[in-house]
Amino acid sequence: MLSNTLWAALAVFGGLVNAGYPPDVVDKLAKNSMSKVKDWLAKNPQGECNLKTAIVRKEWSDLNKKQQKEYISAVLCLQSKPSKMSAEAPGAKSRFDDYVVVHVQQTMRNHGSTFFLPWHRLYLWHYENALRTECGYTGYQPYWNWDRYAKDPINSPLFDGSDTSMSGNGVFVPHAGVTIPTAPPPFDVIPPAEGGGCVTTGPFQNMSVNLGPLAPSLTDIKPNPQPDGLGYNPRCLRRDVNRNSAAVTTANYTYDLITNNKNMYWFQTTMEGQFPEGKWGVHSGGHYTVGGDPAGDFFVSPGDPVFWLHHAMIDRVWWIWQIQDLAKRLEDVSLTMTMMNMPPSRNGTLQDENNLGTLYGDVLTKDLMSTLGGMGGKLCYIYE
Repeated sequence: MLSNTLWAALAVFGGLVNAGYPPDVVDKLAKNSMSKVKDWLAKNPQGECNLKTAIVRKEWSDLNKKQQKEYISAVLCLQSKPSKMSAEAPGAKSRFDDYVVVHVQQTMRNHGSTFFLPWHRLYLWHYENALRTECGYTGYQPYWNWDRYAKDPINSPLFDGSDTSMSGNGVFVPHAGVTIPTAPPPFDVIPPAEGGGCVTTGPFQNMSVNLGPLAPSLTDIKPNPQPDGLGYNPRCLRRDVNRNSAAVTTANYTYDLITNNKNMYWFQTTMEGQFPEGKWGVHSGGHYTVGGDPAGDFFVSPGDPVFWLHHAMIDRVWWIWQIQDLAKRLEDVSLTMTMMNMPPSRNGTLQDENNLGTLYGDVLTKDLMSTLGGMGGKLCYIYE
């Protein structure tokens, strides 16, 4: 048997960076569930989409350094291209900003509602496609396996500030932490961590955050010139990478989320969080692991490039949950048409429409349920 030292040496020689991350219980569940996917595809062929043709989305540290740098370059490219939505959002200066605009416009519709998971699947696919078609990216959207870095996120390959990271933490600025008004003590305050200021290391240290804030988690952010948050408000990227928040994203929480919730209502509700009961979800835990501005802002969080890796993990967890019982769960939708049913609205259905505003037209929820053949075959991917 090879020693850990030799395995590490071989990994470095081969260009890999994941030698220190053995499969966790969620990884093992996903791998052991692939036989169910094969059986389902045998009974329900999806045209040209199958396990041989499906693209594979991988974890950040399972990419080699060249692949990581290519992804980073594509994101920087998207940030350099002019906006297509500046007429409706004067603060949007880049194609990257366009995706923040869409999220701002639809935040109150696509969270705590029937649209949360299918809409974000469409959103993620469209962003991935933009990186590939507009910026020459040859890979696919990576995800952030929260468990790998939960104990020490600041020193992880994602946040260590190296040229193959998504940039580092913010400089330390004394602050009070994040208050969650709907949660009871002691869950209503996330203690501050070691950042809070501008990000000064890594590929995104010079990026400009142009939109928002609307629901800032820091108190010293200059207000947006427009009440809708879509005016031009340039400032630095700020983070407060926080292990207190990361503690609720370890693999045991994700595994329990997948295996203990048998219908969409409880799966999604548990994932998003039940703050009145003091129960965080992995969705909120991941966002607040990054914190700062804009990642700590409910509306403009896609303005931090790490958002996309977080939501790829959200989509991966949904995918793993779905493949436990594809026949049933590809048709399982829940909740209403409005966030937390405010104002009261009807239950969502598979026939409801999702869109990305002016970026992309209507797609029925039923066409976003499967990653293998959804949207007439445009969705054809799995997670590794």
